[in-house]
Amino acid sequence: MTEETTTKEVTPEEYATAFKGKESEALKQALDIRKFEIELYWKRATYFWTFIGATMAGFLAVQSSSAQNKQDLAVILSCLGMVFSFAWVCVNRGSKFWQENWEKHVDVLEDKVTGPLYKIVMSRNTMRKFSEKAVHLVTGPSSISVSKINQIISLYVFCLWLCLLGYSLPEFSLESSVNWFYVVLLSLSVASCILFLWLGRSYGGGYFHTAKLRKSRVKNG
Repeated sequence: MTEETTTKEVTPEEYATAFKGKESEALKQALDIRKFEIELYWKRATYFWTFIGATMAGFLAVQSSSAQNKQDLAVILSCLGMVFSFAWVCVNRGSKFWQENWEKHVDVLEDKVTGPLYKIVMSRNTMRKFSEKAVHLVTGPSSISVSKINQIISLYVFCLWLCLLGYSLPEFSLESSVNWFYVVLLSLSVASCILFLWLGRSYGGGYFHTAKLRKSRVKNG
């Protein structure tokens, strides 16, 4: 049995028809998956922080050592840190995409179930006195996106590794011989980053499903 699935734009009317009578269950599922995506987001952040932190510790240890292959090790660690940090940038953006996907479902589905609870944002009254504004500036809340801050940090770490890579490489000179080890290492690192953007995207096209039914029976004695 083969089933062909195609991708097409869904109109507001088609969206409403698809979930008609099932808004409550759909909203519950969207909220649960959104919560799951947020949990995964921070688990992934911990994963990348562990590897990037270990790589940074290794880089600093190499810089303070007197090893003969100090420069080679520094370049290797810089490339490793660059690839991991760029992967972190891409993973952050991907996680944010799917988190927002479920948030948009909640936005549309909640009206008929709970009302616009998720869409209405409650905030403090406007501060009028200078003292109140000063206290609010220091200890008050602010509409800052935690995930966007994390994305900016990951981008900063990636740029930092680029700087460390430039610092670790030998001074460029047309008269110097080509260090093919560095060329191959840099090419692999850049190619990996390009593959993240090219092949790492979620597939949005159609699928052809294949199903097989396994038969089982008790053998006659």
